[in-house]
Amino acid sequence: MSGCGCEVTIKDETQKRVLYWLLGINATMFIIEMSVGLVADSTALIADSLDMLADAIVYGIGLYAIGKSILHKANAAKASGYFQLMLGILILIDILRRSIYGSEPVSALMMGMGAVALVANVICLIIIRKHKNDEVHMRASWIFSANDVIANLGVILAGALVFAFDTRWPDLAIGLIVACVVLRGAKMILADAHNELRAAEAA
Repeated sequence: MSGCGCEVTIKDETQKRVLYWLLGINATMFIIEMSVGLVADSTALIADSLDMLADAIVYGIGLYAIGKSILHKANAAKASGYFQLMLGILILIDILRRSIYGSEPVSALMMGMGAVALVANVICLIIIRKHKNDEVHMRASWIFSANDVIANLGVILAGALVFAFDTRWPDLAIGLIVACVVLRGAKMILADAHNELRAAEAA
């Protein structure tokens, strides 16, 4: 049985189930959090929802990579990294716009939605924890989920600070931090993908 490839098949099916769960959770949370973010006029929530969208697309690309060569998987991770980089830049543009034209974030909605998103991302981390040291596309998924938990805690903190000091600046500050987390994640994924590509080309 050693040459039948059964282990690979089982591994691929396991990865597929994990990625489908992560894709479903993040796509759903993107829609919910973006809607609440627009109602709450919150940069932090909108930034976090775009991070969820980036993750959903990453997981979709990860599903494409299942069963394919290391080269395909590295290219899939590379594509997801560039997409996350683009979303990070979009978040920065939104922060600049709001800092100029103003905003009135609703702290209660920020804290409530941030808590819901935190629970969703902790569930994602639990689902993927056994695969965090797998191939590059699964490592990318782990990094994104871990980054999301940090971002969610930041959104909750921003909501508390907006309430305590009656100012929009904590919302903008946390939005900026979320953007940096997104950009850092993109950098890590791209570096990992480029290393895998170099190793594949050298083989």
